[in-house]
Parts: sequence; structure tokens; C-alpha cells
Amino acid sequence: MLEKTVRMNSLFDFYQPLLTNKQRLYLERYYLDDFSLGEISEEFNVSRQAVYDNIRRTEAMLEEYEKKLGLYKKYQERLALFEQLKTLVPDDNRKTQLLELIDTLEKLEEEGVS
Repeated sequence: MLEKTVRMNSLFDFYQPLLTNKQRLYLERYYLDDFSLGEISEEFNVSRQAVYDNIRRTEAMLEEYEKKLGLYKKYQERLALFEQLKTLVPDDNRKTQLLELIDTLEKLEEEGVS
């Protein structure tokens, strides 16, 4: 379950602008705020089943967006490349400069997601 939560949070970061306000709110409550279906249904005055159905449909939409656009997969690949770059940095006086550049690139990458 934790793996799914991490994945949904990541997909949500990338694709939330494509969701409706209600879809965003339900996913935020469920995955980010750790609300139960009952708590969400009370807050929005709908049935638990309505919340459940909305969340499942939205999860499927996020997975479909990822399947078509691959933003999260490409992001993970770029992070892996940054890690590989760090291991290839030579042990000379340029090492500090190269590592700082890689760190700057990583920070830019992180800012692009948020």
C-alpha cells in the first residue's frame, strides 16, 4: 500500500493540473492528508461509495496520463542519470565544481515538479 501511495502522490504532482477541482481535493485528502473514505464523504456530504468511485477513476486517469505522457518515468530516469554522473566525477580539483553543478540541476528538476 505504501508503494501505491508514493506512486499516486508522484503522479499527482505531475498531473494535478489536468484534474478537476473535486478530483484534486479528494486525492489530496486521501493520499496527502491520509483521510479515510468516511472522513472525506462527511466533509463533502456525499456517500463513501461516491468518494471511493471518484478516487479509483482518478487513479486510473493518472495512470493513463503517465502511460501516454511518461513524465514521471522520465523524471525518475533523469534522477538516476544525475546519480550516475556523481559517481563518474573525477577526483581532482574540478570535482567540487562538477558536484555543485549536478546539485543545481537536481534542484531545478525538483522545482519543476512542484
